[in-house]
Amino acid sequence: MRTAAWMVVLLAANSGTCAEPPFSARYEKLAPPAAIAEPIAKLLAPDALVVSNKDGAIMRVWFRSEIPVKANDEQVKNGLTYREIPEGTIVGAIEFPETFTDFRRQKIAKGAYTLRFAVQPDIGDHTDTAPHPDFCLMSHAAKDQSAEPIAKKDLIDLSSEVNDGKHPAVLLLFPYFAKEAGPKVLDKENGVWVVAVRRAVAANSGKATLGFAITVAGMWKQ
Repeated sequence: MRTAAWMVVLLAANSGTCAEPPFSARYEKLAPPAAIAEPIAKLLAPDALVVSNKDGAIMRVWFRSEIPVKANDEQVKNGLTYREIPEGTIVGAIEFPETFTDFRRQKIAKGAYTLRFAVQPDIGDHTDTAPHPDFCLMSHAAKDQSAEPIAKKDLIDLSSEVNDGKHPAVLLLFPYFAKEAGPKVLDKENGVWVVAVRRAVAANSGKATLGFAITVAGMWKQ
């Protein structure tokens, strides 16, 4: 009986113990970086999603105030996905206070970048390199000046300039269907962490929201 009682106490103690996530996230009123071209900056919300670790901010993300999607009433009712965003569309902008390592283990220099949506092709060396095929591709803010969508090939070329033409700079997106607006830090296991939010979108039939879960840490296990 005494052993059983101690087991109950230990289980109760352990159930209340939960490791703190290594990251935190919150919205702050911040103007976008000066490097972001005016036509793009005008599209951005006035609040930045600031993701931090114990040493301070690791990224600041400005989402577009309303992200355009192509969706009918039925799609909106059933729940939108990233695939309703036309490829090449401006989704937002991001700033790294220090060097960042993306999901493909590429070093991204500190500075400001635009974020445009793209789907990873399921061919050649892209197969099975990520758990999901949806990404925001990052491009140097100084080289991406237009608020209009750009063709996928042109986007890949532009983003690849971040890494000397080797491969686009990527921000991996995980699905997020919860109704919570966030921001919420989620553990995707194997060292992968995301911050999940819901953002406003402008659909063909009106306004709605779409869940975003952006990868803030973790790399492809080669």
